[in-house]
This record gives sequence, structure tokens and C-alpha cells, in this order.
Amino acid sequence: MKFKFIPTLIYLCLLPVLLALGAWQLDRSQQKRGLIESQAQALASEILPLSPLTKNDAETLRYRQAEAVGRYDVAHQFLLDNQISEGKAGYFVLTPFILAGKKQAVLVNRGWVPLNPDRSILPDLQISQIEAMISGRINNFPSVGIRLAGAEIPAAGWPAVVQVVDSEVLAKKLGYPLFPFQLELAKELPDGFKRDWHTSTIMQPEQHTAYAFQWFALALTLTILFIWYGFKNNDAQSKK
Repeated sequence: MKFKFIPTLIYLCLLPVLLALGAWQLDRSQQKRGLIESQAQALASEILPLSPLTKNDAETLRYRQAEAVGRYDVAHQFLLDNQISEGKAGYFVLTPFILAGKKQAVLVNRGWVPLNPDRSILPDLQISQIEAMISGRINNFPSVGIRLAGAEIPAAGWPAVVQVVDSEVLAKKLGYPLFPFQLELAKELPDGFKRDWHTSTIMQPEQHTAYAFQWFALALTLTILFIWYGFKNNDAQSKK
């Protein structure tokens, strides 16, 4: 059986691509299973007391319930811009919470506040209980689709508006170290704003497996068509 050069070249180029896409989806399926297991373990874990000994690993601690004793740094707060809630633009209020007797802080996300039509007028961020014991959920800082150059640099003055959170950059502005994650303030605690915390929505492992099956099925179909074309071409040649 003989195959023509062009169809053979197309087949040999497409087949590895289809197989690679199928293998990639299977790998993504395994990754998602691991992520879901990690989330479940984090939610079931005991409450974590924050201290300087706490791991600086946001992914390992993500979704862990944590608590801290200390005080809010009311004079130095950040407003994370471009946050949407129910179709309205606003800010997330990030307030440093300095651990008692320590020179380290965690940025507490106290919730969402609406944007004033006049951007020069910033929201009132007063706190009634500066010294407190707080609790909440550890999470990554909100991400952005496209990160523009300089977006991590906070505005001058206080509260400082910032487009993207970089804990190291904000720590330099504050003058003391920050954990590389935020603490989403528990809904039942005072001194918070609109808090509607969600677990990240991810594609389920089964969906990735289904996509992998589709890619492998396409590879099989392509192979069958290629072999069929070869036999058909061979029959046509033999009849001449």
C-alpha cells in the first residue's frame, strides 16, 4: 500500500498535535483532582493562628481558616481598584493587621465598597475596634487579566489606591513585612464592608477527561481516514 506525500505529511503533522492535546487534558484532569483535594483538606483543617512562623506559602495555606491577635494600622490602608460587585465598580479595602508584639502584618480584605462618581473622593475607611482578635479565610490576592507596567505601584498618600497587589511592594511602602496572602475577614465580624467570599470556580476533572477523549477520538478518526485513503488510492492504482 502506497501513500501520497502530501496526505502523509498532513497526517504526520496533525497526529502528534492531537495526541499531545489529549495528553495535556489528562494532565490537567490530574492537576484539578489534586487542587480539589487540597481545597477540601484546607477547609477541614483546624483554625491556623497567624504568627511569624506561619509558612509564607499562599498556595499551601489557601482557604485555611485563620485567626490573629493584634491591631489594625488604620492610618495606612489600600484600596484595590477595578473590583466589580453586581455590575458595579468599586474597591476592595485592604487594611494591614499587625500581629501583637510582632513586626509583621497580614493584609485583611475587609470587603467591597462602591466607587464614588468623583474618583477624587475616596470612601471612609474608619475602624471602631483597632485592637482586636480577627478571623477569616486565607486566600490569594485578586488577580487581573492583563497586568500593565507599574500597576503594582500604589498611589501617593493614604488610603493608597493600587491596581495590582504585590505584597513586597506594599511592604516597602508600609515599612514592615507582609504575608504573601490576604485574610478575607469573616462575615460575622465588625468593621467590614460587603463580603461575599467564594471558592474559585474551576473546570471539573471529568470535563478535562471528556476533552481528552475527544482529542484521542479525533486522532483515531484521522488514522482510520488516512488508512482508508491509502487503500482507496492503492485500489485506484491497481485498476489502471
